[in-house]
Amino acid sequence: MFIFVRRIFPLGGARRPRLLSSANNFHGLQTENLFMKNPLTKRMDPLIGKLKLLDESDTRPFISELKKRESPTILGFLNQHGYNIAQRQPAVLDSFLQVNYLLRDGIGIKMACSFNGRDPKANLNGSDFIPELIEDLVGESHDRYELFAMGTREPWLSEGARNLFGNRHFHAIDGFKSPEEYQAFYQQHHVPGRFPIIVLAMGMPKQERVALHLQKAMDTRALLICGGAILDFSAQRFPRAPVVFRRLGLEWAFRMLIEPRRLFKRYAIGIPVFFFYLSRNALSNSRRVGGWNALKREP
Repeated sequence: MFIFVRRIFPLGGARRPRLLSSANNFHGLQTENLFMKNPLTKRMDPLIGKLKLLDESDTRPFISELKKRESPTILGFLNQHGYNIAQRQPAVLDSFLQVNYLLRDGIGIKMACSFNGRDPKANLNGSDFIPELIEDLVGESHDRYELFAMGTREPWLSEGARNLFGNRHFHAIDGFKSPEEYQAFYQQHHVPGRFPIIVLAMGMPKQERVALHLQKAMDTRALLICGGAILDFSAQRFPRAPVVFRRLGLEWAFRMLIEPRRLFKRYAIGIPVFFFYLSRNALSNSRRVGGWNALKREP
């Protein structure tokens, strides 16, 4: 398996040349740009096709695009762990496909993009991008926005929200409620006429499910951000990887070193399983879910 992966994926993450554009679109993207030159590839992986891939220079126009949307919008991030869960659970796959914007997070999805003939562009992981996004959106306009933190537990919930929101006023609720309870909490605190920014930090796949539930119940402009462990990182419950690890795409390895019991299965087993799913989906004619039992239970 390892030899197979090395032959398909350049370890340095080199980008493949982009193909010529076409008038046909796939999720708003030029279809001919999506498919790789590898003759063995039979189809575009739907999750990789869903990604909105951005360069660093594209982030400001993207944030402006988010500001202009007139309906509740979900922003999600796809990493290797989320990809694995989506292959085992059809409902999770459909949740990822339903979010409005899905950004690339991590070296695994970078390889998946290259394998599917897409330029992976910048790594917009939530821990770095979400604080920048909130600061750019809110700025000094305190009376136009309202901030919600939904996820983790105290004391990290309040501490993380304070650090993330820059000491602005916010409403916080832990990450162990039902979707209906989050909806009631939002409706209790929402001020008509204000723009809600809701950070969901419950982990995958619950946060995507809750985001879709809230979106359906909303009748206002809003931004729902699926942020994973963003509140825990903001509260410094878990340390971020040193810069050298992040630049090499090895933040996952650092996290496994400091939390081996919780993350060993996710990475030591999950990474080989990820390559199995990735190659199977690229070589298959039809959309498939399941087929590997090593990770039946969510890590």
